[in-house]
Amino acid sequence: MNNTIHPCIWFDGNAIEAATFYCDIFSNSKITADTPMVVNFEIWGKKIMGLNGGPMFKINPSISIFVNCKTVEQTTEIYNRLAEDGAPLMALGKYDWSECYGWTKDKFGLTWQIMQGAEEKICPSLLFTGEKFGKAEAAIKFYTSVFDNSNIDVLQLYPNETPFAGKVLFSESKVNQFNLIAMDGPGEHAFVFNEAVSFVVECQNQEEIDYYWNKLSEGGQESQCGWLKDQFGISWQIVPAILGKLMSDPEKASRVVQAFMQMKKFDIEKLIQA
Repeated sequence: MNNTIHPCIWFDGNAIEAATFYCDIFSNSKITADTPMVVNFEIWGKKIMGLNGGPMFKINPSISIFVNCKTVEQTTEIYNRLAEDGAPLMALGKYDWSECYGWTKDKFGLTWQIMQGAEEKICPSLLFTGEKFGKAEAAIKFYTSVFDNSNIDVLQLYPNETPFAGKVLFSESKVNQFNLIAMDGPGEHAFVFNEAVSFVVECQNQEEIDYYWNKLSEGGQESQCGWLKDQFGISWQIVPAILGKLMSDPEKASRVVQAFMQMKKFDIEKLIQA
């Protein structure tokens, strides 16, 4: 099963402003869809969905966007642009793991980790804190077992001589070729995973929807309209790949919305019939 996965960011009615801001900062970026509900855009070839969801959920640093830049100059420029009217979480500077690194919240509330590395790369980063602290390794092993074409590229644990021995200092995985970073975050943090950043899995048929829904919701929590939380508190949207096409048909869109508002797990046949 070669399903595409991409992050979805929950905005309070300003998804197009955010997407425009990001695409202006990153080269080779573009907005690919702009509707009242959803704005899709790409940064360095990676799809991101912006959802105009309203004020219900607020973005926090539990899931950030990790960006590798080729040079210190590029790192500095992108960090400074993203930090405009935002708030720094870790000042831009030299750290043990990079010549140039910084973590900042942008003016829309999304947090970014910007680092000088070997190549240009962008992907989400999960920070397991509070009651989820220590579960990063179990989570990435679970995700790479659920999805085909997955592997753990880096798994670096805290050294034995530290209080956090055995916990994940840094990890990097491919989940069906979707890059994902995960870390355990020690200390007190006033944030946990929520629906403000979720992961969308596009499925080709009902069999795939059933498979991912059952696997990812086990030990978690089912919600409405294809949403669920897994056992680690991460939110997923398990959706049919045909949904965008159905929603783009002016005659069918309202009936499709009415149909899936009644669903927890998506039923493709009922959507088509609507």
